[in-house]
Amino acid sequence: MSVPAQHGLLRVVLPVPLRREFDYLCPLPLPAKGCRVTVPFGNRTLVALVLAHPEHSDVPPARLKTVTAVLDRRPILAEAELHLLAWAARYYLHAPGEVYFQALPTLLRKGEAACYRSMDYWHLLDPNTEAPAQAIKQRQALLLLRQGPLTAGELDARGISGAVLQAMARKQLIEKKEQLPDHIDWRALMGIAQEDKPRLGTEQALAVSLLHRAAGFSPFLLEGITGSGKTEVYLQAMEPVLQAGNQVLVLVPEIGLTPQTIARFQRRFRVPVSTLHSGMSERERLDAWLACRDGSTAVVIGTRSALLTPFQRLGLIIIDEEHDTSFKQQDGFRYHARDMALLRAQQLNIPIILGSATPSFESLHNAAAGKYRLLTLSQRPGTATVARHQLLDSKHVQLHAGLSPQLIQLMTQELADGNQVMLFLNRRGYAPALLCHDCGWLADCERCDAHYTWHKHRGRLHCHHCDHQRPVPPRCPHCGSDQLLGTGLGTEQVEQALAGLFPQYATIRIDRDNTRRKGSFQQHLEGIRAGKYQILIGTQMLAKGHHFPDVTLVAMLDVDGALFASDFRATERFAQLYIQVAGRAGRASKPGRVVLQTHHPDHALLQDLANQGYRHFARGALQERQAALLPPFSFQALFRVQATKAHYCQDFLQQLAGQLSPGLPPAVLCIGPMSAQMERKAGQYRYQLLLQASSRRELASTCRQALALIESLPAARKVRWSLDIDPVEIW
Repeated sequence: MSVPAQHGLLRVVLPVPLRREFDYLCPLPLPAKGCRVTVPFGNRTLVALVLAHPEHSDVPPARLKTVTAVLDRRPILAEAELHLLAWAARYYLHAPGEVYFQALPTLLRKGEAACYRSMDYWHLLDPNTEAPAQAIKQRQALLLLRQGPLTAGELDARGISGAVLQAMARKQLIEKKEQLPDHIDWRALMGIAQEDKPRLGTEQALAVSLLHRAAGFSPFLLEGITGSGKTEVYLQAMEPVLQAGNQVLVLVPEIGLTPQTIARFQRRFRVPVSTLHSGMSERERLDAWLACRDGSTAVVIGTRSALLTPFQRLGLIIIDEEHDTSFKQQDGFRYHARDMALLRAQQLNIPIILGSATPSFESLHNAAAGKYRLLTLSQRPGTATVARHQLLDSKHVQLHAGLSPQLIQLMTQELADGNQVMLFLNRRGYAPALLCHDCGWLADCERCDAHYTWHKHRGRLHCHHCDHQRPVPPRCPHCGSDQLLGTGLGTEQVEQALAGLFPQYATIRIDRDNTRRKGSFQQHLEGIRAGKYQILIGTQMLAKGHHFPDVTLVAMLDVDGALFASDFRATERFAQLYIQVAGRAGRASKPGRVVLQTHHPDHALLQDLANQGYRHFARGALQERQAALLPPFSFQALFRVQATKAHYCQDFLQQLAGQLSPGLPPAVLCIGPMSAQMERKAGQYRYQLLLQASSRRELASTCRQALALIESLPAARKVRWSLDIDPVEIW
């Protein structure tokens, strides 16, 4: 039976976890590839994306269903994006529909029109109006609005809160009007603020010169110590790209940690600069996505998912802090934005810059193999110097909330000299466990193999693994004693101790607990730079990329556990964290000191990092990886399984391994099944099976074989499983 008259065939993908495409009938004329349609699927109607117009279908025409509506007159994804996503679905062996729909904003996935909506914009009532000198935020808002109307979201991204805008409106300095986004041709009006450009150092000038001469696909690894001016290299590398009318994509690990960078890009280039991140509303994301696709924005600064955004004329990709593990998606479609960015640059034949003070071992390996051009920045510009490193032996020393007498003395000296001190502790809360002093009872999470963290200020026990919370009990539920004590160290406890040790100095704590309110993190950072606080205590949020010119002493507390972790990547991550934290000290004209308190000052890793630096450590660690045939000298895929009972996971993985192992090629190693380090999390037992191979092709073939086997395994119905290609975390 043939296809009905006046109809054609469409091959589409659907947002379902099935590793296949689907054929539908559609009335002529057929929508182009990259358009959306709605189709019947079971008892639902779903949005689908058109991939092809096949001449024939394996499904008999009588069984083919018909498209119910065509949503787009022109493709919302161009051929280049479709090609990239097709590669990703094949490489990561993931359901193609979930891959393609990952590239669409939520509103487009729901079937909304791919068009802009009118929004509320703030306008100046009088361009010559001035705000009072003491109203710094209002003056900043007026300066921004003189360049043109902006939405509340755009102003908030630049540090102007809604409260500031409302106060200005009451003073009749500004007013709100509803209008469609004004998409001017930025190429005709583009300008570069020359007065903002500092004089380049020798290494910076050489790097910029090589980047300006780059033609076609050219991957560069920019390895620059913290404070060496990598951002300035990015900015000057972007100039000729923007002057040629092309767009630039800048990927950052977390948008909330880089407000300084965004503001710097906006000051330098008089072009539309957009952000793309999960903190935006669905409407804001769609409008920014459309502006990228239509070419009406010049620079896009975004997190991992921004890579999948369509661009009209993308001319350069920059990945800042390329080593950061947040570039790897850890659920659903588990792609690595850095690796996919390299493929996108290759497909578009454009340069790409990977920047970091602590490059990933994969990138260092590729640079050593000649796949990337290595650019090095080993000096800080101007009078800034590299901080001195010091290891403090905390054995046989009386610690006060994790602080040794020697560290307290160093802090006293720096604070007396008018400097700021930063303490790093990657554990929030008051204490990581609550203990009964009389019977030894520990407050354990009922759903995880973990202790509750005690948050003393809120009077709560909080599991940081499953997010379950409960009040602190007044007495021990085991013996009835009221002698409940915290064990271990958290940022809240250190903050309390600092208030007693240094009452004359203001202390600020920066962690996820006290930065939940929108805009609070930015306010804290501004207070630090303004000198409002002298002592800073925080987690990783405080360690990444911030420029605090008055911080002269940085100390890391309670990090010994990282020296003995079971994950083979643990030493690499610790080294990166150590260098990143150390990089907050002495970034301006004041000399800096980095102190690490440890019970193991003679540990080879600490000695190597403190005395030789990251590059020397990485060289030795890569040799060890090569001897052990670990990545990047081999390739891995991980089957993760979870279920309500441990034996469900074990049965499933044993069945899978039992059927796979007899036919495994010599290049592939099957390891497991094995339980996760935390076997039970959020009420689910977790197990895994690791495949490792010296050949990427052999590994992919084995994974495809495993996926085919899973469909026939009886135990598969009792578990939730996933496949992670190139995992960066082993449970």
